[in-house]
Amino acid sequence: MAVINRIAGYAEEMTGWRRHLHAHPELSFDCFNTAAYVADKLREFGVDELHEGIATTGMVALIRGRGTGPVVGLRADMDALPIIEETGADYASVNAGKMHACGHDGHTTMLLGAAKYLAETRNFAGTVALIFQPAEEDGGGAGVMVSEGIMDRFAIRDVYALHNAPGVEEGSFYTTPGPIMAAVDTFHIDVKGAGGHGAMPHETRDPIMATVGIVQAIQIIVSRNHYALDDLVISVTQIHTGSAENIVPETAYINGTVRTFDPAVQGMVERRMGEIAQGVAAGYGCAAVLRYDRHYPATINDADRAAFAVGVAAEVVGEGRVKPDAGREMGAEDFSYMLESRPGAYLFLGQGDSSGLHTPQYDFNDAIAPVGASFFARLVERALPQEG
Repeated sequence: MAVINRIAGYAEEMTGWRRHLHAHPELSFDCFNTAAYVADKLREFGVDELHEGIATTGMVALIRGRGTGPVVGLRADMDALPIIEETGADYASVNAGKMHACGHDGHTTMLLGAAKYLAETRNFAGTVALIFQPAEEDGGGAGVMVSEGIMDRFAIRDVYALHNAPGVEEGSFYTTPGPIMAAVDTFHIDVKGAGGHGAMPHETRDPIMATVGIVQAIQIIVSRNHYALDDLVISVTQIHTGSAENIVPETAYINGTVRTFDPAVQGMVERRMGEIAQGVAAGYGCAAVLRYDRHYPATINDADRAAFAVGVAAEVVGEGRVKPDAGREMGAEDFSYMLESRPGAYLFLGQGDSSGLHTPQYDFNDAIAPVGASFFARLVERALPQEG
């Protein structure tokens, strides 16, 4: 892999950072020890400014180049997941029930590698803002950092991020212009009936029957209320009801996720889901109440920045290992908030053959950390060129 030679020399050191982070995962905004570790490294590297305590445990580090120019932002997420690890690694999580099962330990390491190189070399004119963010998995830490003003406070012009991709060729990149990841919404439907003895259902208004009807009927939103060539996913992921085999319960609960790219589609889904839930429940003599929560917006790459980032990636790994128009997918990412605030691009970096994200067996591939760090570093040098 054509990584920057200087960064290649950090490979063993970067592996040590990553495995330390992997062994000490933290959740959501509570990344206090992780943030302290990252801050210590950034001070050791000699960043010019370090601003801590943003979105509780987030931080922004500034490195100035050898001349004046704009500010480019690079983001890494730091939080882990509430999963019991099953990797068997000697650096496995020591925090019970918490695990870096999405590779954020690797993302943080890649940005730290870029920070070390950029602080040493400073072969750019302008400033790089290194954004270390908590709560990507739960809490929308990127949105909180934006709402706390980091884009204006540090005059960030554009912003970029990477995510590892299991099952994709090791060290290869892919992205796409425009929408790349979906908006994510959550729905909650509470169904209320009248309970009673399971042997005398005629004396009840069975919320289970209403729930089954609602779960089946809301799928017509995808098949009959929505244009088939636009992307939309509605998935019911939880149904809770009942307490014993001879009791018809009073209530039932339905929960799930909606993935879309268009706010107009989100509005249509929310309206139709409420209509269907109430109408179907009424047909069974029950009542239903919908709560519909909109979470992360769609992640939308700026076309020009995506093309620029593709060129940088090709410089690092070769044009044949970069896919510039890979299409969009239905996962979600809170980097979307940063891309709503500033133009930029989100790319995936192939992790090779490994367990999938969010599984107990997943582990970040340390071999790709110098590749990601080289991408970040070269992006800054190309985005902020020195004169002459």
